[in-house]
Amino acid sequence: MSQREQTPLQAHLYKIIFGTDTPSGKWFDLILIFAILISVSVIVADSLTNIHRDYGVLLQRIEWGFTFLFTLEYMVRIWIARNRRAYLFSIYGIIDFLAILPSYLAILIPQTAPLLIIRLLRVLRVFRVLRLVGYLHEANQIAGVMRNSWRQIFVFFLIVITIIVVFGCLIYVLEGPNNGFDNIPVSVYWAIVTVTTVGYGDVVPVTVAGRTISALAMLVGYAIIAVPTGIFTANIIEKRQTKRTPLNCPQCARAGHEDDARYCRHCGSYLRTDDEENKPV
Repeated sequence: MSQREQTPLQAHLYKIIFGTDTPSGKWFDLILIFAILISVSVIVADSLTNIHRDYGVLLQRIEWGFTFLFTLEYMVRIWIARNRRAYLFSIYGIIDFLAILPSYLAILIPQTAPLLIIRLLRVLRVFRVLRLVGYLHEANQIAGVMRNSWRQIFVFFLIVITIIVVFGCLIYVLEGPNNGFDNIPVSVYWAIVTVTTVGYGDVVPVTVAGRTISALAMLVGYAIIAVPTGIFTANIIEKRQTKRTPLNCPQCARAGHEDDARYCRHCGSYLRTDDEENKPV
């Protein structure tokens, strides 16, 4: 995948913002993580009634300060990215965007302000800073397994939905409105709660036939739990048999590259800095 030509300033900022192999890059990510934690703490504190009453205005100003700071950082990331599209639609890019969106959305819909807590997801960068790439690789591996399993999972959920609707209709016929099952949607809701073994207890069968159906639904619920587990396990085993290096791209955070890869197979960015490539083996 082709990359954009960068100016010396863009290249320098890229090593700092997207790289963690240099002291300046590590410090940048650590300071960013610290700012994120403070921002999240401000959001949590503002949700407390007493603190909001006494310091609400101050906390709101602090939060907007962090929002402008993170917005500026997000715009700089787009400006210096070697492949802007890859960054914008990468895991980190989407999280960076969602971290600032609720602040501006809250101007129109104030109730969405607490969604800023999603900013905490940006702390995932600590895995890169501390070189815990193995954990990132495992996360990428799980994501890959989910992508490979979506057809099987889709068919499985269709079967589960069918079973739930059947149980809902049966309990509606056996119990009826006199026992709290006023309509089929309410009965299907009961079937979902029962099959998933949650059991809120807000609607319960009282007849012998209804309780028999409930017992069958619970047994079916326990049985179907093993199905997605088996699907994921089989795909994880298959994935590990073709395991590649856990090297993660500093721009799009994806792994799955060959051992001798120098560029990301997804966005085309450099996987290693010049210093790393020149290190003796």
